[in-house]
Amino acid sequence: MLTKKEKSRIGKRSRNSGARFELKVRKNLEDKGWIVSKWMNNVELKYDLEVLFKKVIKGKLIPAKHKFRGKGIPMAIGTGFPDYICFRGEGKAKFGIVYNIIGVECKSLGYLDKEEKAKCEWLLKNKVFSRILIASRGKKRGTIRYREFE
Repeated sequence: MLTKKEKSRIGKRSRNSGARFELKVRKNLEDKGWIVSKWMNNVELKYDLEVLFKKVIKGKLIPAKHKFRGKGIPMAIGTGFPDYICFRGEGKAKFGIVYNIIGVECKSLGYLDKEEKAKCEWLLKNKVFSRILIASRGKKRGTIRYREFE
């Protein structure tokens, strides 16, 4: 049985570990030539309650809200989905430079929950991103594995 203090300590450690992993992913992408920025938007999904399997009717992009642990005490700033927007020039066209724009979500184990999967589908369907990558830890210590969301 874990006490409240032990649970708090575990939560802090997990949050810090996730933040360190996000920074490692960002540095890795920048080393590969991508321009990386924190994505400050989120997807708000509306569900049809009459349908048993919750079919998404409508979604829209909204600014991401900050998470607070108390009145005026921020815990996390910039909690958008996905974590990063990345782009790089892929060549020239008649009208200018063609950019490849992707979204990157960092997950230590590489698994998205049901809500996150629905958000990814909406972002791809509405052509906000050309593709979304899921960054997870590799089998060897310190490696990063990228998997494309389908």
